[in-house]
Amino acid sequence: MDREVILTEEGYEKLREEIEYLSTTKRREVAQRIKEAREFGDISENSEYDDAKNEQAQVEHRLQQLEQKLRNARVVDTDSVSTDAVSIGAKVTLREGRKKNTIAYTIVGSAEADPRQGRLSNESPVGKALLGIKKGEKVTIPAPRGAIVYTVVSIEAGTDA
Repeated sequence: MDREVILTEEGYEKLREEIEYLSTTKRREVAQRIKEAREFGDISENSEYDDAKNEQAQVEHRLQQLEQKLRNARVVDTDSVSTDAVSIGAKVTLREGRKKNTIAYTIVGSAEADPRQGRLSNESPVGKALLGIKKGEKVTIPAPRGAIVYTVVSIEAGTDA
């Protein structure tokens, strides 16, 4: 059985858009490159042809992966995410110890994770530790230089981290 892929609506739409792009625009571009390379003559020693065929294989492989994800997707309705406790699709704001500054993360499925954009996987150590925590509670997160204690300042529905 294939593994369930958890996506927000935004992640689901991005996946559909990438599939659409690859299956239309990108396929046409690669087919055109193959056609042009064939026109150069002998394809047995034609690096342009080989490159285009390799790119075609990569595009088809990526399409296959994305379509598999889409088939196994469970979409989380971020507008109806409970704000009682941290869950997938929730935006959580944390404060470290007694510091004044805060940091916000949106908890998403692993297929959408992008820590630089504040999108943490529910399977990451931090994401896993936050799941189920309520506003005002403290959570200890293991880190290479020792555990860090955060207080949950707020929990909101939505993915605009």
